[in-house]
Amino acid sequence: MNYSEFVAAVNAGQIKQVTIDGEKITGEKKNGSDFESIRPAVQDPELMPSLIKNNVVVEGTAPQRQGVLMQLLIASFPVLLIILLFMFFMRNMGGGAGGKNGPMSFGKSKAKMLAEDQIKVTFADVAGCDEAKQEVVEIVDFLKDPAKFKRLGASIPKGVLMVGPPGTGKTLLAKAIAGEAKVPFFSISGSDFVEMFVGVGASRVRDMFEQAKRHAPCIIFIDEIDAVGRHRGSGTGGGHDEREQTLNQMLVEMDGFEGNEGIIVIAATNRADVLDKALLRPGRFDRQVMVGLPDIKGREQILHVHLRKLPSVTGVDVKILARGTPGFSGAQLANLVNEAALFAARRNKNTVDMHDFEDAKDKIYMGPERKSMIIRDEERRATAYHESGHAIVAEVLPGTDPVHKVTIMPRGWALGVTWQLPEQDQISNYKDKMLNEISILFGGRIAEEIFIHQQSTGASNDFERATKIARAMVTKYGMSDKMGVMVYEDDNQQSFLGNIGSRTISEATQQQVDAEVRRILDEQYKVAWDILENNKDKAHTMVKALMEWETIDRDQVLDIMEGREPRPPKVYVAENPVSDLEPPKDGPSTPPPLPVLS
Repeated sequence: MNYSEFVAAVNAGQIKQVTIDGEKITGEKKNGSDFESIRPAVQDPELMPSLIKNNVVVEGTAPQRQGVLMQLLIASFPVLLIILLFMFFMRNMGGGAGGKNGPMSFGKSKAKMLAEDQIKVTFADVAGCDEAKQEVVEIVDFLKDPAKFKRLGASIPKGVLMVGPPGTGKTLLAKAIAGEAKVPFFSISGSDFVEMFVGVGASRVRDMFEQAKRHAPCIIFIDEIDAVGRHRGSGTGGGHDEREQTLNQMLVEMDGFEGNEGIIVIAATNRADVLDKALLRPGRFDRQVMVGLPDIKGREQILHVHLRKLPSVTGVDVKILARGTPGFSGAQLANLVNEAALFAARRNKNTVDMHDFEDAKDKIYMGPERKSMIIRDEERRATAYHESGHAIVAEVLPGTDPVHKVTIMPRGWALGVTWQLPEQDQISNYKDKMLNEISILFGGRIAEEIFIHQQSTGASNDFERATKIARAMVTKYGMSDKMGVMVYEDDNQQSFLGNIGSRTISEATQQQVDAEVRRILDEQYKVAWDILENNKDKAHTMVKALMEWETIDRDQVLDIMEGREPRPPKVYVAENPVSDLEPPKDGPSTPPPLPVLS
């Protein structure tokens, strides 16, 4: 019954006995039936007098008493909850405070260790740097048989610094050393030492060398060491900033009071000029190995290594590819092979041929073709004359690189490209060739003025490059008779005018420099103008071929320059094209054997 009915029953004398338990009321009526009711939250002061007045037997329940342990548990529950949450987060962040990646493991080394059986790279996988491999062969011999050197009193270099442009194979060569010597290999980046907390980097250096001592003989490889090995004293925190403390600890570990027997540190960088002198002294990085860009022979060897990874290659002349990729690093050559394989896959072919490599080389040099770009015929014709001007001047001037390809197909950010390829690798540049290069750059604008009587913005980059070459000839290379061999600009292209640079030149001298640069540019502009005035017929023939085919190659350029009609472009026919990407019904066929590349 509800509470109102219960009160009415009490006043009517119908209730015999009640039991009050908090807000719950149970009992027995005088007719023998049981009842139950709920008392409102608001206390009724008249209930108890009414029960007594009507002779109702009133009973109560004793409150339950909590034990001491239960009271302590309830009081300490918030603290226990915080401790459990803290342990949960620590476990998720690396297996506790002592874990390798835990929140309390700032001072632990992040070096990744590869056991001797995990490294499959050997010197056979490294090509194009024979001199660098010869420099590090002694390290392999020492790690295999240290007694051979110790009995003669010789000590192996403690550190080897590999210096070279990006992508030349410094990391690969370090792995090959460990793979040949069959010793553990610790790999870490220079940026892994430095953290926002002072002293963490030094602690990581100590921990790394302690791990290396336990696995000696071994190799520690530090990639991009210039991140931590820069000149001391250049930081914002004086001698106490994090990077300098890390460098100091590395110097001590490499050649300090305690020796590190059997530990060879190999570091790689492309900025050896910014490293601290103490890092390069004998006893630390005793040997510097130059890993430069490969020459034509090295590029051929690198291409052979990467071509072995392709399941099928047909008609690929590695010597032509090596000659046509001057200045390519090992990483760029690997990218070239990969791009060629991608072209073959897009064309549904089951072999990679020379056509795929030519297209891959064009894409890397000039950018991808933008075939969807809509260009008016007037602009296409203007672009054709512009590129013809570059090509004709390049072919007429003596000693220039041959024109490999001319195209008016938009590629990358350019509407057209004239591509020259050197016949041999070039180490130095010479005055005559630099002057000819300026004339070639002016050929595009001059062709526009002569043939279409207009000036477009397409020559802006040509003018910028020509001005840089002429200014460098005058201010850096001493190729001006008037200005002599004095250097007027530093390596950062900053003028010494005023107080900029290591010395001061007058404003009058700067004006003479500008006048000499202008003289060189005007003379080479006149040279290019005369060439195009005398070869108008060749320009018209080349523009006609470009408008028809969009791209002409070396053979067609030679036909035009010799006064003949250019031959039609080569038509590549895919050998054994794949008609369907699904395997045949008889089951997948075995891949063809790898051809022998000569």
